[in-house]
Amino acid sequence: MLKIIIPTALLIPSSLLLKSTTLFLMMTIYSMLLALLSLSLFNHPLILEISNPTAHFSVNPTSTPLIILSCWLLPLMILASQNHLKTEPLNRKRTFLMTLTILQTTLIMTFAASEFILFYILFETTLIPTLIIITRWGNQIERLNAGLYFLFYTLASSLPLLITLLYLHTTYLHTSMELFYLQQPDSFPTQTAQLFWLACLLAFMVKLPLYGLHLWLPKAHVEAPIAGSMVLAAILLKLGGYGLIRISPLLNPHPPTLMFPIMVMALWGILMTSSICLRQTDLKALIAYSSVSHMGLVAAAIITQTPWGMTGAMILMIAHGLTSSALFTLANVNYERTHTRTLLLVRGLQLIFPLLSTWWLLINLTNMALPPSINLMGELLIITALFNWSAPSIILTGIGTLITASYSLYMYLMTQRGSVSTQFQLSSPTHTREHLALILHLLPLGLLILKPALISGLFI
Repeated sequence: MLKIIIPTALLIPSSLLLKSTTLFLMMTIYSMLLALLSLSLFNHPLILEISNPTAHFSVNPTSTPLIILSCWLLPLMILASQNHLKTEPLNRKRTFLMTLTILQTTLIMTFAASEFILFYILFETTLIPTLIIITRWGNQIERLNAGLYFLFYTLASSLPLLITLLYLHTTYLHTSMELFYLQQPDSFPTQTAQLFWLACLLAFMVKLPLYGLHLWLPKAHVEAPIAGSMVLAAILLKLGGYGLIRISPLLNPHPPTLMFPIMVMALWGILMTSSICLRQTDLKALIAYSSVSHMGLVAAAIITQTPWGMTGAMILMIAHGLTSSALFTLANVNYERTHTRTLLLVRGLQLIFPLLSTWWLLINLTNMALPPSINLMGELLIITALFNWSAPSIILTGIGTLITASYSLYMYLMTQRGSVSTQFQLSSPTHTREHLALILHLLPLGLLILKPALISGLFI
């Protein structure tokens, strides 16, 4: 595990000490080498066991795909941010890259933590660099408001989690995830068992986010710079899903009086947020709401606590991480050329950027879970698990997938088809680095369908 954490941590001084002329080039190369090195984590025995254990960090089949996704995203964020930082002085470029690498290091440590209290501390630590990225490098003045929403939603929801973890520590004298899986905690306070369950899950429900607790997400996404949007969509939302998967086995049996409302909110949220997407005028807000819709499926699947549901949730989390990050990269490429995110103003870009239009089509098709994408496999497993849990849920999930296809096509047609506005006819051409970033998003999506067991978490 340290072979990933230590080199990533050493990227922090590198961002401050590298020569200004080769700063972005060397950071991209080093982070890409790290991403390739992290692929060796896939080489664990295909049984439910822990590899590379230390006192505090270990890798298992659930955390491995998310650690590799975190490593894979850093070079892509650096590639996508270069134009955004073009006019900034050198010191600010260095600070930006340093903040990204600090965030990367804390994320890898969060996914690798094998103790709940350490996991909580690192989970909260990821807030700080993300908040700095949103509030310092965001595009508009509303970024401060978005940062406040993000901070207070996350902090207020995670305080009950801290209290329950401290209670577990005083009762059992440890918070090791592995020990809790081997010996189920059995002495939950009987009077407040439901509150205990809710306190454990609330922080992760807000982070996912569950519909109803999602108001911080569109604000944060719309105001964040491109790297902030990518890391939020691809990894920070997955922290919520990962936390749910980790803490759920402790809480058996799940109280039905609380489980049903959350399931209803998750399934209803799929419909509501997909419908909101059809009415969106802002491109980044549309992609942000589509994230809430997909994460509703993940939340519902994890709460069912069935092997199919958990496997589907893991696959969909990885697939959605790559797809939504690619969509934000595309939205940013459009924004850098047209300087607007309003869908009504930007039409007919297919005529100006034909290759970019191909990327739009492919990524929108993966977003709507077209076969043979990995998204389809995740959604099929989840929908089957939910149907097995309750047959009428197929109506909600079916309509949800229909609306998802509708808004994906709507997004594609609005941006690519139609007549070009005269003000965009002299747009600068796309760069190779932008195409490279998009290829590196689509390549894993295409290859993972050949062996989905790598990212399935091995629950089946």
